[in-house]
Amino acid sequence: MVPKNPSCGGRPFLTMKTIRENPFFFAAFTIWLVWGGVWLLTHQTGDAILFWSAHRSSFGNAFFKLATHLGEGIVYLVVILLALLARYRHSLLVLGTGLAVMLTSYVTKALFAQERPLAFLRRFNQLDQINLVDGVNLHSGDTSFPSGHTMAAFALFALIAFLVKFKRLPALLFFLLALSVAVSRLYLVQHFMKDVYAGSIIGVALAMIIYALQKKLPLSA
Repeated sequence: MVPKNPSCGGRPFLTMKTIRENPFFFAAFTIWLVWGGVWLLTHQTGDAILFWSAHRSSFGNAFFKLATHLGEGIVYLVVILLALLARYRHSLLVLGTGLAVMLTSYVTKALFAQERPLAFLRRFNQLDQINLVDGVNLHSGDTSFPSGHTMAAFALFALIAFLVKFKRLPALLFFLLALSVAVSRLYLVQHFMKDVYAGSIIGVALAMIIYALQKKLPLSA
């Protein structure tokens, strides 16, 4: 039984328990947080986009055009349907996570209202320096921060990593799938580094909250 703190209902204990139970996922996530934090402190806005623009390849173009779809609703739907075949409770958790991501993404984008890379690059006359990926329509408007695709991917794959019994290679695989979405948003010139960095943190936080809350739900299915 998880000990409870009278002032917070035991949630911090549940959070720490989640981290202890998933050391491989959180070790990889910590490395990403440290590396990403250092990058943000030592580089300017748009540098990550310029980096990937200079390292285009046929394989990279095809891979990241596919990887970016892992942060979309269709993947949540597939996982929900698959979860229904295994455990009804898990399908509800994925559905709840998807709804939480949608609401959080909408609210945070409206709150921060930061311009997309397309508008930023045009404003500083840098768009002609970018090697754009064929077949990708660049989003515009003030919806850049945080990255909704990245948030969705990290929330989903973190939750799956928490739920599966095997915590080593599968956990690392799920982390890499989420990370591939974050990189794809930079590669495809849809977001800045700060957008995907924040999206990954919010996504994992949402997964941890949903996972902790379900411990208190009286569902046996």
